[in-house]
Amino acid sequence: MRASYSKEYDALTISRRWPIVRGVEDLDRQIVRLLAADGRRSYTDLAKDTGLSVSAVHQRVRRLEHRGVLRGYRAVIDTEEVGLPLTAFVSIKPIDPAAPDDAPDRLAHLDAIEACHSVAGDESYILKVRVASPTALETLLQEIRAAASVSTRTTVVLSTPYEGRPPAL
Repeated sequence: MRASYSKEYDALTISRRWPIVRGVEDLDRQIVRLLAADGRRSYTDLAKDTGLSVSAVHQRVRRLEHRGVLRGYRAVIDTEEVGLPLTAFVSIKPIDPAAPDDAPDRLAHLDAIEACHSVAGDESYILKVRVASPTALETLLQEIRAAASVSTRTTVVLSTPYEGRPPAL
């Protein structure tokens, strides 16, 4: 019986992102889904929503944090209200293709870069940036080019119908 369970477990593990443990995955996914929608949700509310005890929810959340499934909790900021109304995507590629691929390290000190994604295609990376004005964007682009020895192609965001949606679990 163990051999058949092991084969089933291996097949399910390969076919899904998280290993399957009977009776656990659905509850863990539900907890992750609830916290993704509201990271400040209390253990009491999580317990009510999942049908578990508060201590069981607390234990599961700690295990999900320990496994790295839950990596942190953040405040969602209205960037316009804090003076950063301009969002842009900046595609970068090295001026010298033979140069080391260290652009993320060279750009890490630039706080206006919110995200850095390695991509397939003509460019090497796409950066999501937030700045106060077109002039600030122009200055940032100069800083990016100088710090990482890259060429840039910029797309300015006109509006954002939605952003930061929780993943479909």
